[in-house]
Amino acid sequence: IPYKTLPFDCCAISFRPFETPMCTADGVVFDLLNIVPYLKKFRRHPVTGAPLAATDLIRLQFHKNGDGKYHCPVTFKVFNQHTHIVAVRQTGNVYAYDAVRELNIKAKCMRDLLDDTPFARADVITIQDPSDGSAREIERFSHVKEDLSAAAARNGSTFSLSRSQSVGLGAGSSSRVSIWSEKFSKNSSPGFSFCFDASRS
Repeated sequence: IPYKTLPFDCCAISFRPFETPMCTADGVVFDLLNIVPYLKKFRRHPVTGAPLAATDLIRLQFHKNGDGKYHCPVTFKVFNQHTHIVAVRQTGNVYAYDAVRELNIKAKCMRDLLDDTPFARADVITIQDPSDGSAREIERFSHVKEDLSAAAARNGSTFSLSRSQSVGLGAGSSSRVSIWSEKFSKNSSPGFSFCFDASRS
């Protein structure tokens, strides 16, 4: 295990920096290409062990500054292990909690700070709370205690592009992302694709 506490910018399955971040309603972040095959095999939350479906995932929109560091797009505060980080469920936009607290909650103006999408206080998802690191302690993760992994989830599969089936993922950004994923050769099952539709109703 490379860390005791998972860094905010790492996948909770691979423990490596994410490229396409998705999160659950409880704020656990995964890389798309790790969480989908994991759910396909195990159908449960890698951290808590509770039932979880791909449609429960929320696409996150992290923002970077000119130096390539993740930061709050409102306060421009660079994120680190001491930053309270939150996301808005409807848009997936990620902010420093200070910005949401002052400009949304205290101002009683519950609209996304970037695109004005309305949301409720219950829609604010905590990604990292530096005052409570217990939820990010890797040794507590279900897949660690049970010795499961993304590699095990893939079950020795090979990867290829395929369009035979689409799996919709939950909304959480203003763009549409399509990722053609793996074709499982071990059991000769048909290939499938993951299609993330981030358009809002």
